[in-house]
Amino acid sequence: MPRVLLIEDDPAVRRGVQLALRHEGHEVFAAASGEEGLERFRFIRPEVVVLDLMLPGIAGLDVCRRIREQDQVPIIIVTARGDDVDVVVGLEAGADDYVVKPVRARVLEARIRAVLRRLGPPASTSARPRPETHGDLAVDRAGLTVTLRGEPVLLAPSELRLLLTLSASPGQVLSRQQLLEAVWEHSYHGDIRLVDACVKRLRGKLGEPGGEARYIHTVRGFGYRFVAPAADGSARTAGTAARSAGS
Repeated sequence: MPRVLLIEDDPAVRRGVQLALRHEGHEVFAAASGEEGLERFRFIRPEVVVLDLMLPGIAGLDVCRRIREQDQVPIIIVTARGDDVDVVVGLEAGADDYVVKPVRARVLEARIRAVLRRLGPPASTSARPRPETHGDLAVDRAGLTVTLRGEPVLLAPSELRLLLTLSASPGQVLSRQQLLEAVWEHSYHGDIRLVDACVKRLRGKLGEPGGEARYIHTVRGFGYRFVAPAADGSARTAGTAARSAGS
């Protein structure tokens, strides 16, 4: 039974979401503030965190950052303003997905199921006995681990699934919509901010500071492509496609 930590200060919303998630079979623990949420997180060790951004005391964004510093548990943020910068800032703080108030129980449950499935490899890839090597980057699909220059890279579920999806076909351009469907399982014409924010976080963890794209290249007007560096540091992709897009 997946454990869910719900951090929400509104009593009515908190009770409603608790009842709905328990009805779906989740074990739900609730907190009414950021401080209480962080305290309960340390003792509960939930499988998923549902986090309201507008909290008294420690703000939701700071809670998200603190949790992400110590754990890669899936985090779904709740915001009252879906078209606001709150969404982008929340995603860049480490959240895996978001829902907009008023929270619809079926939508939230679908997002929870999706982030839990994200802990496994994409359905389109098969487990391989040995890690793939892309320059300094090693991707172990069977063990779901990533190392960079021999050091482990801690990735949130959405970041790991995004890397697995992109690196499965080096040189192939995947649109934002394709990535949204493959990684977040959003089958509708969804919110590409999820993709762009996750790419930004992933690039940072792969040692691509300041927008320098070594592994994940932007193909303007289309989407993203994974580029496997050769031993000499140059890009290695199929054909001449790797040279057609800017970084």
